Amino acid sequence: MEVMNTRGWVHCGREFSAAEIADLCATVAWLPGLPRQELAATLCEHLAWFTLSGTPKIHACLEFLERLRVAGLLALPALRPSPPRRCAPPSAAVEPVAEPLVHCALSALAPVSLEVVRDAAEGAQWDALVARWHPLGFQGAFGYRLRYFILAGDRRLGCVLLAGAARAVAVRDRWIGWTAQARRENLARVVNNSRFLIFPHVRVAHLASHVLGQLARRARADWLDHWGFEPLLLETFVDPRHYAGTCYRAAGWQLLGETSGRGLARPGQSYQSTPRQVWVKPLCADGRDRLCAVPGNSRS
Repeated sequence: MEVMNTRGWVHCGREFSAAEIADLCATVAWLPGLPRQELAATLCEHLAWFTLSGTPKIHACLEFLERLRVAGLLALPALRPSPPRRCAPPSAAVEPVAEPLVHCALSALAPVSLEVVRDAAEGAQWDALVARWHPLGFQGAFGYRLRYFILAGDRRLGCVLLAGAARAVAVRDRWIGWTAQARRENLARVVNNSRFLIFPHVRVAHLASHVLGQLARRARADWLDHWGFEPLLLETFVDPRHYAGTCYRAAGWQLLGETSGRGLARPGQSYQSTPRQVWVKPLCADGRDRLCAVPGNSRS
């Protein structure tokens, strides 16, 4: 198939020249029997289209292939039926037992630390605890993410989740000062503290801000170790109807303002929520400048 005119395309921040589109369409035509996932992985290798951690952008590639198919530029292999899903056995990770009250001064606890969750069993326990006790519940995290347990000695006091940032937040984006292109290039370097839970039976003054201070000091190294690149900024959202963000303020986070309460769910649709406070914590002195930079001819 011939490429329509000679125009390029843009998808997920990546610009494709007309020549690249022609090569891509030719590759698809040469591999008509390859499953779509394998086809996308192959094209990502050919195009050097990778995330910051070096993994192929397969989902973005599949979306782009579908756009090209709808435009009449190529034909994709037929979708293959998914194998039947096996039902997971009931989880007994967290038994609903009464927990002993922890009510003391912070100095009376064993040294408080953050422990990265590294194996599936601990991950299941973390998920169950947050689903049980966090006001928002928990149904899983996808993409870039890092789970922590809050520990005092061998006693678990709570849970923390770092995950991918919100795609667009007006007050945050104005504060950073980046262009749309810089945001596409560098959004992965903004990390969202999407769950922060001190267990309800733990009542220790200043514990939350102490933990947030530790998180800011070690997030860059932990993320680099786990995902292969460093974040530059932490963000979080606080519901002002229920919380004042006091622990974030005490830990040196900055309140930027509030969200609009409107968000784009998918093209042509939107959802309505209540405004949330937007708090941020830079992880290095030049973080905003680095987030605003656009690498020359970057294809990441």
